[in-house]
Amino acid sequence: MTKVKIITDSSAYLPQKYIDQYGITVLPLYLIWDGKSYRDGFDIQASEYYTRQINATTLSTTSQVTVNDFKGAYQKLLDEGNDILVLPLSKAISGTYDSALQALEDFKGKPIELIDTKLVSMALSFMVLTAARAVEKGASLKECRQAALDAYPKIGVYFTVETLKYLAAGGRIGGAKKLLGTALDIKPVLAIIDGKIEPVASVRTKRKAMDKMIDLIEKDAAGRKPVRVSVFHANVPEEAAKLLEKAATRLGAEESILSEVSPAIGSHTGPGTISIAYMAG
Repeated sequence: MTKVKIITDSSAYLPQKYIDQYGITVLPLYLIWDGKSYRDGFDIQASEYYTRQINATTLSTTSQVTVNDFKGAYQKLLDEGNDILVLPLSKAISGTYDSALQALEDFKGKPIELIDTKLVSMALSFMVLTAARAVEKGASLKECRQAALDAYPKIGVYFTVETLKYLAAGGRIGGAKKLLGTALDIKPVLAIIDGKIEPVASVRTKRKAMDKMIDLIEKDAAGRKPVRVSVFHANVPEEAAKLLEKAATRLGAEESILSEVSPAIGSHTGPGTISIAYMAG
């Protein structure tokens, strides 16, 4: 029986145990820093990246997963007799989707489905896990694709940053641009809406920002079960662990996952970023 294999990218930063459990293929985005190229999550890990970022005098830049990386992954999985579902980060944030699409030109008629997930980080991982769990139950490629699409309206993500300078420098600031120049002690609460970064609230402290994120998820998820939640962070593991415990308790979460913000995403959000992704229903 043909099995479906899932391809995603390193922006999802899904913990390794899930990658191993479900046989997920992860393709790296690239970081370019002081003239050297690093494969996100492969050549440089999150803790190492953020420690360096705090004291850096130069900013790293990022590059999408390459067309050739996708071609190689497609060929390998097809040669092994698999169908393929491709779930990259939001097209509005990265050119990775376009690389995946361009690579498909060499595989016309092959059993490969590509979705613009409109998600990133652990929000993307919840879609990936949904599809992977459908595979585990014996779903076909068409059924896995539909499971991923059905998951999208159940998923959301909020995050707060120490400073907006990284989002501004990387050109990923989206609707949060209106917050530039506001008081330094204001902490924005941001969301990914239709694949783009948008501000949803501003509070005085980071602690209030974290509480606000849980409040927003409680409102979003009201009456919907089960709830799955993930807190992911940029070099603030203790804050993240406490937030995950609090969020999981308040939301009555069936599943809770602690992860990190991938270096490729953190290059645009900066150290100290803390985020909550959820899936409800």
